[in-house]
Amino acid sequence: MEYQHILFAVQDGIARITLNRPEVYNAMNIRMAQDLMHAAIACDEDPSIRCVVLTGAGKAFGAGGDLASFAKAGDSVPALMKEMTVYFHAAVSRFARMNAPMIVAVNGVAAGAGFSTMLMGDIAIAAESARFTLAYTRAGLTPDGGSTYYLGRAIGLRRAVELALTNRSLTAREALDWGIVNKVVPDADLAAETDALARALAAGPTRAFGGAKRLLAQGLEESLETQMEHEARGIADAARGADGQEGIAAFLAKRAPSFTGR
Repeated sequence: MEYQHILFAVQDGIARITLNRPEVYNAMNIRMAQDLMHAAIACDEDPSIRCVVLTGAGKAFGAGGDLASFAKAGDSVPALMKEMTVYFHAAVSRFARMNAPMIVAVNGVAAGAGFSTMLMGDIAIAAESARFTLAYTRAGLTPDGGSTYYLGRAIGLRRAVELALTNRSLTAREALDWGIVNKVVPDADLAAETDALARALAAGPTRAFGGAKRLLAQGLEESLETQMEHEARGIADAARGADGQEGIAAFLAKRAPSFTGR
């Protein structure tokens, strides 16, 4: 696959995706949304990919939607928005449902679409200099990219509404306190911290990771009894797999497991 506005590489079971429009602080246009969708499908389809890392090139993670391209569309901008969200939302859906866990390394400002893109990660690590703002209503727009699904679940409705209406900017430490990111590290340590976690996750039981992700997402919507049935079927499927059998055997033998992702 040939990408125009992202970098995509796979090595040692880790797919590394970099938003790559540094000259405009990785503002998202329709082609970047398409690129993300194709990358998400590639990660979902390739069983050799056991962890995904997403970050931004240059000084920003993602500065939001490319407002210049929206203005250029003129009266066709509503149609452009509908097409662009097809790609963007397909990317979010595929990343959310793939087995491989996704780490988002936030290397600078995450605003608008950049904020939404950050939220779709399973684990988010932020550099000290990172800043977070929802930003959509500042441009007279409403949020997209799954942000209205993820944000309220992460921080509660009151705080989510505050961010949407005031466009308050959060520091990395505030984002950590609010539960938007998992960890904050010095800027110089972001790549190394992310790489260490990615390697650890890539050596883990990938199918079990995927099952756990899906169960946790379902658990927010299902009744207790229905969710427990999902859990029963999930753990049975995991026990049937090679990694489940290896994990049990390794525990009994008092050795470290060697997972293959199957």
